[in-house]
Amino acid sequence: MLNSRNAWRTALAVLTLLTACGLLAARKTRAGPAAAETGAIAGSIYYRGPKPQLRPIPMKGDPVCASLHATPMYPQDGRVNGNGTLPFAFVYVKQSSVSLPSTPPRAPVVLTQKGCEYEPHVMGVMVGQPFEVLTVDPTTHNIHVMAKINREWNVSQQPGSPSVVRRFDHAEVMIPVRCNVHPWMKAYVGVVDNPYYAVTGTDGSFQIKGLAPGDYTIAVWTASFGTQERHVTVRAGETAAADFTFTGAAR
Repeated sequence: MLNSRNAWRTALAVLTLLTACGLLAARKTRAGPAAAETGAIAGSIYYRGPKPQLRPIPMKGDPVCASLHATPMYPQDGRVNGNGTLPFAFVYVKQSSVSLPSTPPRAPVVLTQKGCEYEPHVMGVMVGQPFEVLTVDPTTHNIHVMAKINREWNVSQQPGSPSVVRRFDHAEVMIPVRCNVHPWMKAYVGVVDNPYYAVTGTDGSFQIKGLAPGDYTIAVWTASFGTQERHVTVRAGETAAADFTFTGAAR
């Protein structure tokens, strides 16, 4: 009887170990390859051409909005950084020769209405990931998500109202977001089916890490200067360079 119990305990221990190994392998598959096995893509988004002349935003139509800014505000579309690069460029993996993680994060991506502007101006979210819109302004806003592939929706928010949470069911780059009350308020949402994307800032650079070795199509979207894409090969432990240059006047 004792030997039978010992044999049963040994078998149970082996089964538990195998199950744990299987779960670890599954978690690794869902999370993607280990850091040591991956590479990255990095670059800058340059602009060559006449710099757009941006005019101050006319906020006097809403005295509340006007009171929130001590100095004139300018549109975010059409901006060019001081070093000749572009901010607010959405860079993402459009295609890949290898399979990519597709499980969306549980944490929401947040779009905030602050100072009668949308923050951030350009953002990315995965298919199925929560997309949350909140307001901290003492005036009424309207969130008009002008999707074409996904469902379009239009919701008003009063000061102090709870946040609005939605999800997107399909990839779509890019979805404009407008406020029907304040026409200068603009944002853009890139809905993607993988976690590999970035938005350029004040230096115009981007970096996408954690990519498995393989061939990729990297696409760049800008609100005012069009789109571009190129093929890049990623190798383990290396960072592939991918610079883009946009030319011509703003649209």
